[in-house]
Amino acid sequence: MSRKTLYKVGLHATLLLILIAVAFPLYFTFVMGTLTHQEAYAFPPKLVPGNQFFANVTEAWHRVNLGRLMANSALVAVAVAVGKIVLSVLAAFAFTHFHFRGRILLFPLSMITQMLPLPVRIVPAYGLMASFGWLNTYYALIIPYLASTTGLLLFRQFFLTVPDELSDAARVDGAGPLRYLWNVLIPLSKTNIAALFVIEFVYMWNEYLWPLIVTTAPQMRVAQIGLKMMITSERTAAEWNIIMAGTILIMLPPLVVLIVMRRQFAQGIAMQSTK
Repeated sequence: MSRKTLYKVGLHATLLLILIAVAFPLYFTFVMGTLTHQEAYAFPPKLVPGNQFFANVTEAWHRVNLGRLMANSALVAVAVAVGKIVLSVLAAFAFTHFHFRGRILLFPLSMITQMLPLPVRIVPAYGLMASFGWLNTYYALIIPYLASTTGLLLFRQFFLTVPDELSDAARVDGAGPLRYLWNVLIPLSKTNIAALFVIEFVYMWNEYLWPLIVTTAPQMRVAQIGLKMMITSERTAAEWNIIMAGTILIMLPPLVVLIVMRRQFAQGIAMQSTK
């Protein structure tokens, strides 16, 4: 066997082992979601799916009103993703197509905020939301996340690659700045928009700490908190079969978004990596 063949065999074997290591927790989550309470605590653990999946899913759905919690998560994730895209596009357009005083200083100052994630600012952010009377509202769940230096950098770098001749041609045709943005830059940015939407949707769907702090009303909770709510008491054994069935339900929306937009997402990431 040649060295090249051995290299290919070793590479594929390594990739297969990595795939198994990544996929096994997902498979085990599914298996746990199909078992009874007694089977979930059996030792050695069962690795063959049972026949209680739909019963467990139904129980998880009704135990914490999971439908309402997932609707809250979907609303927050979509609102934040769309809001970040709109604000990032407008900010990037301003930085790349307008000359105003302080522009050179404002951009690096904006990037510095990337070093201060929300958990670092959580106490003043909570105080601000409380002073506005926004606790237990969608405002508190959405507005603190709308500003995104990641999106600003993403679109700014892309807009800088667009030839100036396009802007000059649009100006000659009588198109104003907003029309040029809407008719030229945004269509060219579709893959970047899709990539940022997927990233922000998945990030916000999985957010736990901030919603836990700013919401106390059961109807305002999000899906990730619902998983914790399924653990009824520390004194009783957790029903992991119910919890894992709920986990499977909660994983579906971001998975669907990723599958539907996988091509645009991959193109957007590839486009950024080649710049």
